[in-house]
Amino acid sequence: MIALQAADIQPFWLTLKLATITTLVLIALAIPLARWLAFGRSPLRPVVETLCNLPLVLPPTVLGFYLLVSFSPVSFTGRWLQDVLGLKLVFTFSGLVIGSVIFSLPFMLQPLVAAFRQLPSNLIDAARTLGKSESTILTRVILPNARAGLLSGTVLAFAHTVGEFGVVLMLGGGVSGDTQVASIALYRKVEALDYAGAHSYALVLVSFAFVVLLLLRLIQSRGEARPC
Repeated sequence: MIALQAADIQPFWLTLKLATITTLVLIALAIPLARWLAFGRSPLRPVVETLCNLPLVLPPTVLGFYLLVSFSPVSFTGRWLQDVLGLKLVFTFSGLVIGSVIFSLPFMLQPLVAAFRQLPSNLIDAARTLGKSESTILTRVILPNARAGLLSGTVLAFAHTVGEFGVVLMLGGGVSGDTQVASIALYRKVEALDYAGAHSYALVLVSFAFVVLLLLRLIQSRGEARPC
C-alpha cells in the first residue's frame, strides 16, 4: 500500500503555502493589469502582454536560471536587494514566491483579459455616464460580470504553482524544510531510487490535477449556461 511518512507531508504543506501566497499576490497584481490590457489605449500594450505571457512558451529552467542569476548576491540586483532591503531571494521561500508569481502570471492573466474583453462596452459606458468612479466600475460592473474568468484564472494559477518544477528547482534549490516543494520531493525520491515514495507523491499530484481540471470544466459549464 502506498503511504506517506510524517516527514513526507511537509513538502505538501510547503507547496500549499507557496500556491496560496502566489495566487493571492497574482489576484492583486493581475486584476489591474488585465484591465489595462483589455481597455487601455497605450501602444505598449502588445509588448507588455507578450512579456507577461512569455512564461507560457519559455522553458521553466531558462526562467529559473535568469532569476537565479538576477537574484544572486554577486549580481547588482541581488546585492542591492540584500544590502538595501535585506532580502535574500536565492534558495529561500521568498524567492520561490517571486519566481512563482512571474511564472504563473499568464495563467491568471489570460482568462481575466479574455473575460474583460468579452464584456459589452455599453455596460462600462453606462456606468461612467451615471458618474461612477473607476474603482466602483471595476468592483461593481467589471468583476461581477467576469467572475468566471477570475475563478478560472485563480484555479489555474494555484494549480500551476503546485505543479512547478524547473523554476523552483533552479531558484529554490530544493532545500529540505525551506524550498523543497512536492514536485522537488518527487524528483528526490526518484533520484534515491525510492519508487514507492515517488508513487506516493505522484498519486497525490495526479489526483490534484484531475480535481483541478474537473473544477475548471464545471466553471466553464456554468459560464456557458448563463443567459446572454
